[in-house]
Amino acid sequence: MRIVAGWLQRDCASDPQLRQVPTKNFNQRPQHEISLVVLHGISLPPGKFGGPYVDQLFTLSLDPKVDPYFEGIYKQELSTHLFINRHGVITQYVSFLDRAWHAGRSSYQGQKECNDFGIGIELEGTDDQPYTDEQYQVLRELLPVLQEAYPDIGERVASHSEVAPGRKTDPGPFFSYQEIGLRLV
Repeated sequence: MRIVAGWLQRDCASDPQLRQVPTKNFNQRPQHEISLVVLHGISLPPGKFGGPYVDQLFTLSLDPKVDPYFEGIYKQELSTHLFINRHGVITQYVSFLDRAWHAGRSSYQGQKECNDFGIGIELEGTDDQPYTDEQYQVLRELLPVLQEAYPDIGERVASHSEVAPGRKTDPGPFFSYQEIGLRLV
């Protein structure tokens, strides 16, 4: 994998499967260097995997009639840079050069508004189930690509719960930082 103009590209057939589903839910980054990766967990409806609902959420096309849970979220303007499903397929919604709307009110090591300087990666999962080997494998391949393209990231990989404590709990206690070679600080 490599990054061209803010978008992931596959270099060879052995790279993870990659989809691009651009959304309008983003804006320009302020003058901040990209220096953080924020890991999230998502499933729609909660606890269910697969289906088109994550794409629909991030592209403002979620039908509130499909599930009662969707009635409370279908109008929310949300996005992320990347989504990794249970099979390890990557979907990119927003260029890394732009600000995705994933972390909300947040701070990391005293720096506020993580969306300004962070890359959001949503993992298909829940707080109460393990993530898949395929997801960990993709993260092990992806993180060095991001760190090379954006050296200020270094080891700055945080959970959504860490940047928005008390408000968010994802990716949850079943996510293993050891599986991707990192410790949560």
